[in-house]
Amino acid sequence: MERKTGRCGNCIVVGILAPGELCSRAGSGWLCGCGLLGVGIWLSVSQGNFATFSPSFPSLSAANLVIAIGTIVMVTGFLGCLGAIKENRCLLLSFFIVLLIILLAELILIILFFVYMDKVNENAKKDLKEGLLLYNSENNVGLKNAWNIIQAEMHCCGVTDYRDWFSVLGENTVPDRCCMENSQGCGQNNTTLVWRTGCYEKVKQWFADNKHVLGTVGMCLLITQILGMAFSMTLFQHIHRTGKKYDA
Repeated sequence: MERKTGRCGNCIVVGILAPGELCSRAGSGWLCGCGLLGVGIWLSVSQGNFATFSPSFPSLSAANLVIAIGTIVMVTGFLGCLGAIKENRCLLLSFFIVLLIILLAELILIILFFVYMDKVNENAKKDLKEGLLLYNSENNVGLKNAWNIIQAEMHCCGVTDYRDWFSVLGENTVPDRCCMENSQGCGQNNTTLVWRTGCYEKVKQWFADNKHVLGTVGMCLLITQILGMAFSMTLFQHIHRTGKKYDA
């Protein structure tokens, strides 16, 4: 009798806590996804091809990336929240599978990145240098804006160094944003007062300097995903044991 009472009590606790926790986390994810989607659409409409560095992947812009991430997060959060509210096993299982696929994809990408790091660096530099050729083209205003912002904010010039611009803008000529003291025409025929370090190394250094913060954020995301999977499967098992069907 005591054993049955204990099991019943556990079922009640799970039935109350699991849906609330899952809906809270999934709902937060849904709101974040909506926010990211809104920012991505705003970037796409107002900034055009802002931050499109790579000519090989013209669709890989900041706007498109944010829209894609926002859509995935929003749909995933919606599945989890609705599944928890409706106590629908089909939705909960879908939520679990989507989170599992995302988690596995993240792990595979991280492993591949570290295994092929040298090749990734080599190809990235090559592609970025090819992208410099589109700096002054009318259809790539976003690329020009992105380079200007990066060079001004990170105090760098070109991909590997300032000389990358010579084949694009002419001998001894760099964008004005490469100048230590920015002024109109400061980058023309004067390379003595420009930033010497390439932006690729600066960006790598930024990641190295902020690796602890980035690692903490990554761990928080990982824990959130694992908890979401755990709560969804706990609620799924609870519904299965209590005999609830695939309610709409």
